[in-house]
Amino acid sequence: MDEALLRSLIPGVIAVLVRRGADFAAAEDAVQDALVEALRVRSAGPSSGELPGEPVRDPKGWLITVAWRRFLDATRADAARRRREDRLDEEPAPGPAAAVDDTLQLYFLCAHPSLTPSSAVALTLRAVGGLTTRQIAQAYLVPEATMAQRISRAKRTVSGVRLGRPGDVATVLRVLYLVFNEGYSGDVDLAAEAIRLTRQLAARVDHPEAAGLLALMLLHHARRAARTAPDGSLVPLAEQDRGRWDTGAIAEGVTILQTALARDRLGEFQAQAAIAALHADAPTAGETDWVQIVEWYDELTRLTGNPVVRLNRAVAVGEADGPRAGLAALAELDASLPRHSAVAAYLHERDGDLARAARLYAEAAHKAHDLAERDHLTRQAARLNARLSR
Repeated sequence: MDEALLRSLIPGVIAVLVRRGADFAAAEDAVQDALVEALRVRSAGPSSGELPGEPVRDPKGWLITVAWRRFLDATRADAARRRREDRLDEEPAPGPAAAVDDTLQLYFLCAHPSLTPSSAVALTLRAVGGLTTRQIAQAYLVPEATMAQRISRAKRTVSGVRLGRPGDVATVLRVLYLVFNEGYSGDVDLAAEAIRLTRQLAARVDHPEAAGLLALMLLHHARRAARTAPDGSLVPLAEQDRGRWDTGAIAEGVTILQTALARDRLGEFQAQAAIAALHADAPTAGETDWVQIVEWYDELTRLTGNPVVRLNRAVAVGEADGPRAGLAALAELDASLPRHSAVAAYLHERDGDLARAARLYAEAAHKAHDLAERDHLTRQAARLNARLSR
């Protein structure tokens, strides 16, 4: 019985308990207890009849049954919940679990509008993604105790929310996008799962941004194999082997995007997908339509006002109109923005100021939180310093 398989069943088991009457926090605790018991049974062999059956035969059904018993035990131990206990359904007989995918509904629960985006993503990664509190804390660069408190507060917030209650689609889209991005950088690969769930959501709701997000994910995911070298180092977009890009995913993403854009209800995910599509459409980096990309960044800036979007726009301006035009656009932005130093380094290098670019690459490396990005920026600084020392 594989631990990864057990962890992949967590969202569905939590959803079953919530539908039966458990609040979210209690359901999550009970399922974690059941997971621990399953791992104990795996290492020690079948139990002595105290628990129903063996988890290896029907892992999901076994987890549901054990988690439900753990929930009932906890409920009975709390005198203040005795009235609630009377309303609980009878414990179902052990047996094969229904093949129902409740993961998307659980996303709606975790993306409750009263939660901050960071809390919603942390709760989603914990309950749906199966990450440990320590893994999530490492991803957010905060102490484990701080993240544990954040997740506990989030669970309390959604504890009274029923699974069938309509959720906020825009919030779910935002969380799915953030989880997709976390899927590339964390210990657990969630990118493909985020695409699967976004595909489900786009098929269920009349929301053009759901299609826009799906197109964006597919276009980004299509370049995944080319993003890193064999030694794990980052490969910039301009240097990627485009023969390794997934042309099927690109074609699907472009088709979905064109359908969404035809509805004339532009949103930020559609605009981002349009930029990704222009990159994907270029046979070589030198043939990229940077003028049109700048136009899409103008739309995206209008839609979001996001300073990071304006930072990326400065790069596009530098490619379309020359590095000095890009530096002029960059000068309008706050120098404390993430990646500001890296963008400045790139534009100064293109403008021929190698000494300044080397200093800025080193500064950007010092500020970088991601190890792969820090290594890439350090290599860039070393490359320019080597050229200057000749």
